[in-house]
Amino acid sequence: MPKKNIHIVKGEKGWDVKREGAKKASKNFDKKAEAQKYANQQGQKDKVEVIPHNKKGKFQKTGRSSFGNDPCPPKDEK
Repeated sequence: MPKKNIHIVKGEKGWDVKREGAKKASKNFDKKAEAQKYANQQGQKDKVEVIPHNKKGKFQKTGRSSFGNDPCPPKDEK
């Protein structure tokens, strides 16, 4: 079973790092930068996408990281 992507969302107290479909957060942080760092570590370990959201819950374009199944990987330059 493939691992689920990781989302960074605004929680009741600070920022939550959650897997897709999870009811509870994996971890909570006071600052978004701390949540981003943790999420990137987990995403790299599990080879999944890290998808940050803004305070209103919308996807952000900046800060998104792809550590797995990239449909368009870069070509090796030699």
